[in-house]
Amino acid sequence: MTRGAPQRMPAEWARHAATWIAWPHNESDWPGKFAPVRWVYGEFVRALAAHERVRILVADDAVATEVKATLELVGAPAGWELVQVATNRSWTRDTGAIFVERAGRKLATHWRFNAWAKYDDWQLDAEVAPAMARAAGVDCVTVLAGGRPVVLEGGAIDVDGEGTLLATEECLQDAVQCRNPELSTAALEGILHEQLGAERVIWLGKGIAGDDTHGHIDDLARFVAPGKVLLCRETNAQDENYRALEENRERLEAARDARGRKLEVIALPMPRALGFEGRRLPASYANFYIANDVVLVPTFNDPADRQALGILAELFPSREVVGI
Repeated sequence: MTRGAPQRMPAEWARHAATWIAWPHNESDWPGKFAPVRWVYGEFVRALAAHERVRILVADDAVATEVKATLELVGAPAGWELVQVATNRSWTRDTGAIFVERAGRKLATHWRFNAWAKYDDWQLDAEVAPAMARAAGVDCVTVLAGGRPVVLEGGAIDVDGEGTLLATEECLQDAVQCRNPELSTAALEGILHEQLGAERVIWLGKGIAGDDTHGHIDDLARFVAPGKVLLCRETNAQDENYRALEENRERLEAARDARGRKLEVIALPMPRALGFEGRRLPASYANFYIANDVVLVPTFNDPADRQALGILAELFPSREVVGI
């Protein structure tokens, strides 16, 4: 369905006033890796702060002291600031405000966060979006349907800035996932249109194996320009991701965006399967982040790392591509 858009979510490659991150503090999110992951976050800030302001959510003065010491040791530039906001976890793409533009004004949209219907400690994260809006000095709009908050995480959607939105049926339409079981697909599309300017939603099927968010698009397929989508591709027909990724490729190749264009679908390799304690992990190069003059890309000490970085460097020639 195609409609006119009352407000618009910009694409990730649009210029940012700031990037928001939350300093890692929940050890259960980083099994066996909690000590080094703080240095990885230091690398995030070092790479970003040279290009745009980085706002770092910290729970208290003790965490603030740790952050300052870490950033000094990694040599991060001065373009960062601390904002005291307590969180349960550090996934701000999912818990934070989704900023939109309406009539030349910036607004923060606040969607309900329920920890992907998996964990019972989400109450602090549910208040991150309003806190971000206050710190940014913008109005915050809580998204409701029938008087009830609508559940959505930022990682569940991707947009081209021109009215097209990507999402998966597994994540947003499967009632088992307990996000919005009372909403029909048409009702959900209407909300995405009204709040984010989604004139057309392109529905893919399933996400990648091991994704405990149940099908987030940010591990699977990403817009890199209007009319261009990067899609993960698995060449091993025996891998559990193969069939779902091929089906998603067929859907994208048959789709048209909000402007009526056929999409150029660009293959992004998958790293070799990674596991922890017998469980498949959702390793994917699609979980990159586009900042003002740099693109941060997850790497896995895998032969495909270089290929993935090269593809992204060709797609973003005016930005430095940095593997993390």
